[in-house]
Amino acid sequence: MLELAGVNKQVGTELHINDVSLKMERGSLNILLGPTLSGKTSLMRLMAGLDRPSGGDITIDGKSVVGVKVRRRNIAMVYQQFINYPAFTVYENIASPLRLSGLDEKALDEKVREAADLLKLTDYLERTPLNLSGGQQQRTAIARALVKDAELVLLDEPLANLDYKLREELRVELPRIFSKSGAILVYATTEPYEALMLGGQTATLCEGRVTQFGSTIDVYKQPVDITTAQIFSDPPLNLAKVQKTDTALTYGKQQLGSVSNDLPNDSYTVAIRPHHVSLSPSDRYSVKVSAVVTTSEMSGSETFIHVETEQDHWVLLTHGVHRVNTGDAITLYLDPSRYYIFNSAGALVRSPVQNSDAA
Repeated sequence: MLELAGVNKQVGTELHINDVSLKMERGSLNILLGPTLSGKTSLMRLMAGLDRPSGGDITIDGKSVVGVKVRRRNIAMVYQQFINYPAFTVYENIASPLRLSGLDEKALDEKVREAADLLKLTDYLERTPLNLSGGQQQRTAIARALVKDAELVLLDEPLANLDYKLREELRVELPRIFSKSGAILVYATTEPYEALMLGGQTATLCEGRVTQFGSTIDVYKQPVDITTAQIFSDPPLNLAKVQKTDTALTYGKQQLGSVSNDLPNDSYTVAIRPHHVSLSPSDRYSVKVSAVVTTSEMSGSETFIHVETEQDHWVLLTHGVHRVNTGDAITLYLDPSRYYIFNSAGALVRSPVQNSDAA
């Protein structure tokens, strides 16, 4: 087990990692999800031993590894910015960690070719990295990490430079392959949908602080605060500052429906996921909000429509092609059972009705 206990990393006067505590079991897939500069790479470098924490402790199977040199740790790390040996062929790049381990030539060749086949590199084994595309170079770096049989595998946005089809294949294959060895797999991404596709456990990060850690689907469905909910939403959450009086939620001059009276009268923030905003009314989608279209984006099977409500900028995600024009006045329809409600401190006080598939 890899455990971080109260880990900090200070650089000059800036705190890059702030009091992070995590436990990751062997054979587990752990995702670090957060925007650029949230601390994902800094945290991975601490786990790898490339940097030393300013405070706290990092242990593996109960033994502190703070100060243990990288070469004495059985780890593999792949960055978004691929790193290969330029003078080596693809074959030798993949084989390099196996040669250091003293593996016999037959077993080495089998492992190299197996990894090359998985990463679609078989036809390029005799090329050097400078004669490869960026995606092929990244696949070479992933293959080298794959054959190492490391105890800790750190993947820092490893699929960003690959084409769509291969990304989809590897999202399925990589966790399965690495978990077979019992490795602790840590995967950093900025993309909420990628975290959901991978599953496992997710730690959401904001400004060097872990806001929540748990089952990926649980963190998505039950964010503890508005920061976590925003990290785990792309397109961004639609937010509405409301005033609750008795059971009514007032949003500017409009009403956002009602909630039970057990929630105290106060100011709250209602959050609605973009795919939970409808252009058509129904029994469930009965709350109306007036808006004006600012722009729309069609991506084939989906349309993103950006609007201005009375107070905020919102975006809705609808299936199919919807033709709207900038400046069109439209009516949005909401389902109150799908609301996330946060108090003035940003803590979650009401989540969507669980049996409504609302999250």
